Amino acid sequence: MSGSVQDFEHIRAGLERVRARIAAAAAAAGRDPAAIRLVAVSKTHPAEAVAAAADAGQRDFGESYVQEAAGKIDALAGRDLVWHFIGPIQSNKTRAIAARFHWVHGVDRIKVAERLSAQRPQGLPPLEVCIQVNVSGEATKSGCSPEALPALAEAVARLPRLRLRGLMAIPAPCDDPEAQRRPFRRLRELLEGLRARGLALDTLSMGMSDDLEAAVAEGATVVRIGTAIFGLRPRR
Repeated sequence: MSGSVQDFEHIRAGLERVRARIAAAAAAAGRDPAAIRLVAVSKTHPAEAVAAAADAGQRDFGESYVQEAAGKIDALAGRDLVWHFIGPIQSNKTRAIAARFHWVHGVDRIKVAERLSAQRPQGLPPLEVCIQVNVSGEATKSGCSPEALPALAEAVARLPRLRLRGLMAIPAPCDDPEAQRRPFRRLRELLEGLRARGLALDTLSMGMSDDLEAAVAEGATVVRIGTAIFGLRPRR
């Protein structure tokens, strides 16, 4: 790998700023910042950038492109990192996702969940998964509808090689802090509804660079941050 410490100092500084934002948001909400997992969204950034973040203490990384991620996972195999697949899931990519990742955040239909379960290698622990919910009702956005969620969650929870952990959402962008909170609140309420049905869920994957404070205020346990750590994404 190429790249000096100076080349990647902006990544270390970005991580420090994001951690400080999470700590401040948690304090404002009366929460323990240690209960909020930071996933550094490294998609389109090179393995050297991931290594620089890992050197700064970051362990969880989010990727959206299977082939690109595989190269980074192999290059950094000795680092004991946790890899999260956070992009839309194509049926022809499920075998590689099931074999290479620890977490999948974007399950939105039972066909994909069944393929991930069937293709998860027996030598690995169950794949940790979140169901993506389209809380903003956007026609172009992935995710199951809130109305379809209970049936999907119960079906996913029964699959043998998956462990359903919770819910994920990517709400429509919004600049108003109070308006940002509404879809996150809705996702939290949906999680609480599933718990009331007997599902043992503990994860709300929500919040990105521009709205992590609103997400933490509404109970996020995972925030997915890219630009604020790595800078603008290079073109693939």
